[in-house]
Amino acid sequence: MFFYPKDDSPGCTKEACSIRDNYSAITKKGYKVFGVSPDKEKKHEKFINKYEFQYDLLADTEKAMIESFGLWGPKKFMGKEITGVYRTTVLVNEDGVIDKIIAKVVTKSHGQQILDVIEELNSSTIA
Repeated sequence: MFFYPKDDSPGCTKEACSIRDNYSAITKKGYKVFGVSPDKEKKHEKFINKYEFQYDLLADTEKAMIESFGLWGPKKFMGKEITGVYRTTVLVNEDGVIDKIIAKVVTKSHGQQILDVIEELNSSTIA
């Protein structure tokens, strides 16, 4: 699950498109992909259609899921303090256990970043 601030904003678009471009490789590793933001369903639909995402975007308009993961609060944006979503990806295994949290998301290459973390997780379970 990748948590992001807003559909169709520059950074969020780069992140979501990078995940789209790596979607096949991510799912071949056994993972499902979900994006989560406080945007409404209609905005998600437009975002999905515009960029041809193969995965679902979850509308957390009440921020219940975002807050339950501790990903809502004060942050700096363009030199100002605002309240919003902390851009974060959470990798959850088939048992529902969090395997890894990626807090330092690299938006333009996040799909590859996820694959690198999956590879790291797989190599640590083999060793």
